[in-house]
Amino acid sequence: MTTGTLIGLLIVGLIAGFLSSMVGIGGGIVIVPALVFLVGLTQKEAQGTSLALLSMPVALVAAYNYHKAGHVNWKMALLLACTFVIGGYLGSKFVLNLDTAIIKKIFAVAMIAIAIKYLFFDK
Repeated sequence: MTTGTLIGLLIVGLIAGFLSSMVGIGGGIVIVPALVFLVGLTQKEAQGTSLALLSMPVALVAAYNYHKAGHVNWKMALLLACTFVIGGYLGSKFVLNLDTAIIKKIFAVAMIAIAIKYLFFDK
């Protein structure tokens, strides 16, 4: 790993962590594109790397701050965590059999759909 790559990864991690704790985004919207476009990973490598980092308790500190301020619904979080594990397993099995070009298109459409919803249809 070059020094430039290392510095880039440190910056991406800081930005993704900041945005994740600030507005709930990070992995898919910041880290995956950064790993593809800045570091040169394939789409599948970027997605796998992002999932690996999210499996670590890195978000725990941010969630704790939200908890202290009374902004965490732990029942919903636990239910979502359980189903997230199942969905993550099934999604990874599915996507690993798809061509990378198709995965990139699905990823792009998902980001566009979310952006349109927030820009034009959110109250």
